[in-house]
Amino acid sequence: MTAAQGVLLRPITMGLLLQSFFLLLLLLLGSCLPPAAAFPKGCYPSEEEGLKTFRCSNAQLTEVPRDIPNDTNKLYLDFNQIPFLPRDAFRDLPLLLELDLSHNAIARIETGAFQGLAEHLHSLDLSSNRLVSVSKDAFSNLKAKVNLSNNPWLCDCRLQELIRAVELAADSSGGIVCDSSTQEEHVGKAFLQLTADTDFCNVYKKTTDIAMLVTMFGWFAMVISYLVYYVRQNQEDARRHLEYLKSLPSKQRRSEESSTISTVV
Repeated sequence: MTAAQGVLLRPITMGLLLQSFFLLLLLLLGSCLPPAAAFPKGCYPSEEEGLKTFRCSNAQLTEVPRDIPNDTNKLYLDFNQIPFLPRDAFRDLPLLLELDLSHNAIARIETGAFQGLAEHLHSLDLSSNRLVSVSKDAFSNLKAKVNLSNNPWLCDCRLQELIRAVELAADSSGGIVCDSSTQEEHVGKAFLQLTADTDFCNVYKKTTDIAMLVTMFGWFAMVISYLVYYVRQNQEDARRHLEYLKSLPSKQRRSEESSTISTVV
């Protein structure tokens, strides 16, 4: 190989080396980034007003996704078909500030579903779901403002305890309407307006006390009736026996009467 050929081959060799280096660098960077396929279809991360946001709105989800970035600040799961929230559904999202679960099919919330969110979460939207009755323990230690409007609520003591345990979002209280109730006249009315005049927990307690009194009175009446029947039956037997004795000869009758009187005494 001549000197001139060596001079020509040197830039070509350097170019090939640089190209190989850049290809290797791209492969390494690609292996460190999360693959797009890791996110459910219809979900994507973004940044809004300096907050890391993850949107899964109208993504036809039937459960809470698991592959949500753990540094998410705002999570939108609205307009899906999620039927219930299991325990620890959001435990890997310690920085979550806002959670939108509106317009789903949520009918059940397990205790501990929002575990791990108490410190930072300040907004929780559960409006327009299928909630009928939820234990206050499901929202234990949660400081977020909660929207519970437009659900088919059963208005009873349990709902009253839940309302007392959470802080309702502004302008959402009027949307908590009785879809069913132990008292028919409450159906279709705003629950908080009813609680201004009715303590549902005291009504339940009074109803329970009355039921217990009625039950006790029933048992007492049964015992008294049995005692009266027993005494009358014995009196009837004694009367018949005395009549029988009167029909006997006098000597035999006296001995039988003495026996009967001693038995009755």
